[in-house]
Amino acid sequence: MAVAPINKVREVVEYAVSEINPRKIYMGMPNYGYDWTLPYVRGESRAESISNVEAVDRAYKNNAEIMFDKTAASPYYMYKAADGRLHEVWFEDAESIKAKADLAAEFGLAGLSYWNIMRPFLQNWMLLSNMFDINKIY
Repeated sequence: MAVAPINKVREVVEYAVSEINPRKIYMGMPNYGYDWTLPYVRGESRAESISNVEAVDRAYKNNAEIMFDKTAASPYYMYKAADGRLHEVWFEDAESIKAKADLAAEFGLAGLSYWNIMRPFLQNWMLLSNMFDINKIY
């Protein structure tokens, strides 16, 4: 499934603001994707963590059509690797990031926060810089 499906993120935010002042909450934002080898086996399968840019590059290299799951508000695609195994990739793009940023604004949260900003993702920074005043917190 998606890295951070908007329907599930909404559930978490709704609960959080029922217990905590929204102005004290920074919503975590993913800056990565997952490449899963299928079939998925609960407790055994592991995904490869990849950058959002790498996710798009893999789609291109594998002639995979990137689709968008409206319920999760996240892009994804499937491809067959050289070894014949099927893969499913979920990642973030400008549309999925905007959905999360809009949710934070809707609930009046203090802002957005990233665990890891070491993976360059230009779409993300361009979108957010047009939507918000960005401050680095030390």
